Amino acid sequence: MIENFLRRPRGVAEILADAVRVAGVLSILVAAIWWTGTDAGILSLALPALLAPRFVGVRPGFDIAYGVTVLIASWSNVLDLYRTITGWDLVVHTVCTGLIAAIAYLALVRWGIAPPPREARRAAVIFTAALGLAASAVWEIIEWIGKTFVTDEIFVTYTDTIGDMAVGALGSIAAGFLVARVRLLRD
Repeated sequence: MIENFLRRPRGVAEILADAVRVAGVLSILVAAIWWTGTDAGILSLALPALLAPRFVGVRPGFDIAYGVTVLIASWSNVLDLYRTITGWDLVVHTVCTGLIAAIAYLALVRWGIAPPPREARRAAVIFTAALGLAASAVWEIIEWIGKTFVTDEIFVTYTDTIGDMAVGALGSIAAGFLVARVRLLRD
């Protein structure tokens, strides 16, 4: 996986995928200067997620879609879109959780822990769905910790938490079917 991360980008799409990662780093700086430290912290949580596809070695189109989605999810928090646009929270949790679950499953495939999707389509769906549920739970715990110990500006309610996890599960199931049917790893 280190070889994937250190490999020079080949082609315009891989350069664009790396540009999305650079935009993630710049986002942290922009938030730290023009917004708050909390906002910069929220955006910094996206950085490991933005780097993951590079380590896993996914195809550049998927890498770009994933990275842009993670940045949209992060900036939506900073710009307060989750509260100002009805349903936005559910849309982002559905798509973002599904894509994160797909990357997590593909990482397990690279590590030899999970079977490749072409060899075990059902396992791909099950693994991806389970990983999405786990990611949803971790995210909601992070939100709760942020609200409880950092700032009460973070919006957390029981209904919001359960709703986010439910749509995250749906997104992860859909992503599982995507992973099972579409070649997302570079050879």
